[in-house]
Amino acid sequence: MPVSEAIDGLLPAKGEIVLQDVPFTTPPSKTYRMHVDLERISGITDDEQALEQAIYKIIHTQRYAFPIYSQDYGIEIEDLFGKPTSYVEVELERRITEALEWDDRIERVDSFSFSYPKDKKSVYVSFTAHTVFGQIEEGVNYDI
Repeated sequence: MPVSEAIDGLLPAKGEIVLQDVPFTTPPSKTYRMHVDLERISGITDDEQALEQAIYKIIHTQRYAFPIYSQDYGIEIEDLFGKPTSYVEVELERRITEALEWDDRIERVDSFSFSYPKDKKSVYVSFTAHTVFGQIEEGVNYDI
């Protein structure tokens, strides 16, 4: 019997979509542990600590600046330099939300708060990320 006849009926017909019950599981989030204050990496972290670290990295990485990251990773801030604060706040809220919700462990981002130091041209942004592990509060300072 030719091979084509033996497998006939086992493969879908051209253009036919086959749907199967394939269980979806989120891959483990184990990663190297960053000690930002010490500027070191040591050990392994997982779950909530790994997600906190991912949030930190995403909001501190300029999008498109590093070829090692995908085009979806990080946040664009350079074009906000010198713009009015009302525009900057709306854009940062949108951009941070967009950048973080790319991670399927983050369900939504809200509770944004903005403050401006008197002596610098910068903005401090704080927010809450609602995740599969609970709420994570984070903040970042951007020069504008």
